[in-house]
This record gives sequence, C-alpha cells and structure tokens, in this order.
Amino acid sequence: MQNAYGQFKARGVEIVAVAVNTIQAIASAQEAVHASFPMLADPNHEAAAAYGVHDLLGDGLAAPAVFVIDRDGSILWSYIGQEAHDRPAVDEILANLP
Repeated sequence: MQNAYGQFKARGVEIVAVAVNTIQAIASAQEAVHASFPMLADPNHEAAAAYGVHDLLGDGLAAPAVFVIDRDGSILWSYIGQEAHDRPAVDEILANLP
C-alpha cells in the first residue's frame, strides 16, 4: 500500500491500516515497511469484530480485509480475504473509490 499511497492521496483518500496487535508491534511494523499512512492497533479485536472479520479463518486474528468508507461512516465497498494472503490489487481498490 505504501507504494500506491500517493495515488490514494491524489484521490483525496486516506489509508488506515488496522491490525490485531499491540501498539509496539504496530510501530515496529510501520517503521519496517516505512509506512507513511496511519497504522492502528486493535489488540482486543474490537474493530475486527465490529467489521465482522475477526476469526473468519479460524486463526483468532482478523481476516485480511479492505473497506472503503465514506465521510459519514458508510461502507461503500469491501473485500474480505478468504486466506491469509488474499488481498485485492491496488487497481481494484482504486476502481471502487467514489
């Protein structure tokens, strides 16, 4: 996502990554991948549960998912992975932006 971050920003969109991990682990991951977009910790799986992606793969984690959410909080498009590395291509996400 970092490589395409400029494309999202040019469309007036913010990327926010949420991971079921601690703040310290998220900070380390953000530094490791040089992510300039926000990365948030969800150690208690509250966000994952609220979006219906917690433990879908039976691993106690959040399934990989992408949600396009408008300013009012409505989900406009979503992609929920069927395995750990199942994520949509950047072009597919961009095509589903308003």
